[in-house]
Amino acid sequence: MKKNSIKYSRMNGEVQREISLIISREIKDPRIHPMTSVVSAEVTPDLKFAKIFVSVLGSKEDKENTYKGLISAAPAIRSLLAKSLNLRNTPELNFIMDDSIEYGINMSKKIDDLVKEETESMTGENQLE
Repeated sequence: MKKNSIKYSRMNGEVQREISLIISREIKDPRIHPMTSVVSAEVTPDLKFAKIFVSVLGSKEDKENTYKGLISAAPAIRSLLAKSLNLRNTPELNFIMDDSIEYGINMSKKIDDLVKEETESMTGENQLE
């Protein structure tokens, strides 16, 4: 399977979707934060390994606990993935913490604050006239 093929990108999406469902519905580890999102998945073309990018909306401690919980639950997640997807090989899962969602939320908040400040300064100038 080529890395840029449609089949490869579809496989990545399918693995991402299934792991997201497994984490949210099947895994009962209390260390895994409820606001955990699977951002993306990159499966190697030979289906031996997969990088799973995970984002946690919470404190640094929540992120660390979630990461530890995911690492300990990886064999169970892999087993459930094998049952839900009929693959020749079930990839070994490597979880990577991704801060892109949190970064996006912070940037959006900063933009909203700037717009609010700009609006307030514009209305303040209009009242002076």
